Amino acid sequence: MEAEKWGRRIRAYRKLKGYTQESFAKDLGVSVSVLGEVERGNRLPSEQFIQDVAKALNVTIEELTPEGN
Repeated sequence: MEAEKWGRRIRAYRKLKGYTQESFAKDLGVSVSVLGEVERGNRLPSEQFIQDVAKALNVTIEELTPEGN
């Protein structure tokens, strides 16, 4: 459940900032399949992954954190 919430937030912010999965994965230094797994909620993102996503999207970790966490 928590992985799904993180995935939805990451996907929403990625799209809001105009990134494709391919370009965003490249910026993060991960494969498209890893990013896809996180966005679909099949993989819980690590703390480091969340920090990297926030930095790449120029948002705070608090903004990225799903409601209720």
